[in-house]
Amino acid sequence: MGNSVEPRAPLLLVVDDDHKLVPLLERGLRYEGFGVACAYSGTEALSAARSTAPDLVLLDVGMPDLDGFEVLRELRRQSDVPVVMLTAKDEVSDKVGALDLGADDYVAKPFAFDELVARIRAVLRRRGAEALDCLSYDDLVCDLGTREVTRAGRRIDLTVTEFDVLTCLVRNARRIQSRDALLRNVWGYDVPVDSNVVDVHIGHLRRKLGDPPLIQTMRGVGYVLRSRQ
Repeated sequence: MGNSVEPRAPLLLVVDDDHKLVPLLERGLRYEGFGVACAYSGTEALSAARSTAPDLVLLDVGMPDLDGFEVLRELRRQSDVPVVMLTAKDEVSDKVGALDLGADDYVAKPFAFDELVARIRAVLRRRGAEALDCLSYDDLVCDLGTREVTRAGRRIDLTVTEFDVLTCLVRNARRIQSRDALLRNVWGYDVPVDSNVVDVHIGHLRRKLGDPPLIQTMRGVGYVLRSRQ
């Protein structure tokens, strides 16, 4: 079997100036199987949209530099990327304005996370995105829907956190992931550098995945999912 990393998870660009909300959204959306990039201002959002080519933009209206409507207007000059507006405002005029500018949907805060995910999936389906439910590398397959993992057809039982660490490595296969990056992407917060929580979970994964080893240690840097072929 070739060293493929297909199919990949849809990449979402989350844009909001709320530094408490964004990490929560990022972790929740990653748990739901999405890749996530984040921006905290309109200017950052436009730069990130160019550099990451997201499959969908989750865009807040109220931001201190460029508001969401200005960002949406500029995005539409550049591409037809799906956009879901996320805002505290629930005025009909705001909804109409967003839709007239080319938004695909509009979700008002406060919102139920399950509803937000359902709307994101619905927009991706309407816009023709594939239902990407699995990640694979070499003979390893991670089913994002059932959260089951197999290697060479053998089922591997993982804890919730082990699964999250593994899928983070698979999504970034052949790219080194630092301990700090894994802490942010899996646990959703920063912990002291000398914490061994990542090392412990990597050790468990190596034992469960068996041979030949897929997770390699880059001393002083981090970990990478890469076959030795």
